[in-house]
Amino acid sequence: MKLVKEIKLTVIEIRSLMTAEEIGFPKYATPLINLANRFAQATRPKVVGQMSELIKECPYRDFEGWKRWYMSRHPDAIEDATDKLMEMLERFRDTIDKLDRDTVRRWVEDLILIKTFLGLRVQEPILKYLSNKLNEKYRLATSEEESAGIDGYLGKYSVSIKPTTYKEKEGIAEERPKGDILIFYKKDRENNIIITEIESLSKKGEKLIEKLKWIV
Repeated sequence: MKLVKEIKLTVIEIRSLMTAEEIGFPKYATPLINLANRFAQATRPKVVGQMSELIKECPYRDFEGWKRWYMSRHPDAIEDATDKLMEMLERFRDTIDKLDRDTVRRWVEDLILIKTFLGLRVQEPILKYLSNKLNEKYRLATSEEESAGIDGYLGKYSVSIKPTTYKEKEGIAEERPKGDILIFYKKDRENNIIITEIESLSKKGEKLIEKLKWIV
């Protein structure tokens, strides 16, 4: 015989089973405090201890026993974390008081227009950066050139720009990029573009690599 029906224990039910009191928060309070905690780092191990290790060390298995044991080991931790959070929330309050429609509109514009473009179109920033270094003009590829595997030009040199993950796909699909040079890049968590490698694909491209060695 099998029990096939799912059984769901809600957080409220779990709290009740552990005799942990249900805490009511005003609307939006929890995400706001979570955000403040990310900046204040109020519940990091150096403030409240390494919780995953402490829960293992605790000799008690019930909630009330854990609560007493933890407070005896870290009597100031909750107050210290609360102080850090309150300080950060006061900074939030000061910032919110300074926000007006124009500031919010500029934030929305930056997100929708600038960050979307920089996040999805990496070719132009890379070409422009290298063109400044080489003192050469750059241009993006036309639709026809893109179809042929070219992403842009640095002066007279055709350039192909690929993410580092392209190397794996290239091996599987047996593709070879086109152009005089091939630029590999990756992006970090902050959306910064990192050029990881520049490879020549032609004799002409080798000359450009030589130039870049002296200036990059």
